[in-house]
Amino acid sequence: MKLSMVGGWLAALPPWRARSVALAAGALSALGFAPLDAFPFLLLGYTALVLLLDGAQGWRHACWIGWSFGFGQFLIGLHWVGYAFLVDPSQHAWQIPFVAILFPGGLALFFALAAATASLFWRPGISRIFVLSAALAVTEWLRGHVLTGFPWNIAGYSWGASLSMMQGAALFGVYGLSLLTMMLGASLAELFTVNGARRLPVAMLLFFAALFVGGWERLSQKTDPDIAGVRLRIVQPNIAQADKYKPSLIDRNWNRLIQLSTRPAAEMPTHILWPEAGPPFLLQRSDAALRQIAALTAQDRVLMTGAVRVSHDDGARQFYNSFFVFGRGGQLLGLYDKFHLVPLGEYLPFEKMLSALGLKKLVGIAGSFSTGDGPHTLFIRRAPPASVLICYEILFPDQVVADQRARWIVNVTDDSWFGPWAGPSQHLMVARMRAIEQGIPVVRAANTGISAVIDAKGRIRARLDLALEGVIDSGLPASIAPTPFARQGEYAFWLLVLAALLAGLLVVQNRQPQDEDR
Repeated sequence: MKLSMVGGWLAALPPWRARSVALAAGALSALGFAPLDAFPFLLLGYTALVLLLDGAQGWRHACWIGWSFGFGQFLIGLHWVGYAFLVDPSQHAWQIPFVAILFPGGLALFFALAAATASLFWRPGISRIFVLSAALAVTEWLRGHVLTGFPWNIAGYSWGASLSMMQGAALFGVYGLSLLTMMLGASLAELFTVNGARRLPVAMLLFFAALFVGGWERLSQKTDPDIAGVRLRIVQPNIAQADKYKPSLIDRNWNRLIQLSTRPAAEMPTHILWPEAGPPFLLQRSDAALRQIAALTAQDRVLMTGAVRVSHDDGARQFYNSFFVFGRGGQLLGLYDKFHLVPLGEYLPFEKMLSALGLKKLVGIAGSFSTGDGPHTLFIRRAPPASVLICYEILFPDQVVADQRARWIVNVTDDSWFGPWAGPSQHLMVARMRAIEQGIPVVRAANTGISAVIDAKGRIRARLDLALEGVIDSGLPASIAPTPFARQGEYAFWLLVLAALLAGLLVVQNRQPQDEDR
């Protein structure tokens, strides 16, 4: 069977069948993300999307095809979100059917917008490849910013199987790499099109081959050294979320943190890192726990931990998801409050309306968490300045460092909310991409895994996998010179968008005289 016959068959499908195939193509494309990292499925998913849109009759039909594709991709790629509602099933399990439909369905609206917009400028030939790629890239950027944003599993994260290819994020950022990835997949549609322009997919494949070679060369350079005088201990207590705050287990959970922190080692740590909300109670209200921290930080050690804290500013009680830095004798040296909160997890959007429907946020405190005031660079004793990111704050490329450049990123998280498989692997992939973009190592402490030390080029120096109790003892990799992305931010992404739109316009203009001659 000729490839063009496949393309013709997809374009000729009636609307309801086209939507069904689009949903299936989107679902298969999700296999390109961690933990499978089967990027050919993602590329072929975008190939199918182009061929299906070739048969769209108007923008409404295109909108439904785009929405169906997005729904399939998010339903499969983000299926792990449902695990969070099973931590306390008596309170939240009933919400799972709504989440399974509304969550991927809402995110799929961005694909619908891209497909509908591209259909208004759809022309035969390669111009449609450029226009659709630009539309998809812009709507993916919007997905990362609208209503606080949720930029999880954008196309650039599909290169987990190739660290060399991931190095492209140092130039373009993950949004730019996503645009190029979607353009590569979309360009393959020309191989399935009668009289398709074979030169475009060949050119895209050559471009990515060059990107791979450049990344391989970057990785082949001498390994970056460790920071002198810094010895890390990352503690992974592996405490199930459902057990974390049970009154009968609180002492056990706390003692596990202390015991892992004091485990003997050939080279004793200078800096100990606990995960997000490590202490299973409010540290401020436990003198006994603070005394143990004072003993732990003797001999000039530093303890860094995520912890819930409460304040009574202006007479009102406010909770924060915070990060504490303790120095010698338990002295509080630094404090950071999470500023990018998780919808439905740490706060309830449209609280009055959703509360009336019986919806509750997942974290069991009264009211919503309060927000901090943005990313900060913390000055940590005996270590370089650090940028602290709590849980999914690391998803946002433009919000991981403050004005003063940090030399490493500390990412504390509790991925026990994310299930036993895909979610934590995808979260780790995000952390590696941030390291590559910025040229800054990432040190990651996760309650149930995956904890890791990641160098400035995304290489994992040490890791502790899911569902394991233990520690990572490691040096701190040095940062490297600021990358083009770190210096210029998202300018390269928007230049790529502009270039794709101009290319589409020029192709259409060049075709018009030929069409008139015929």
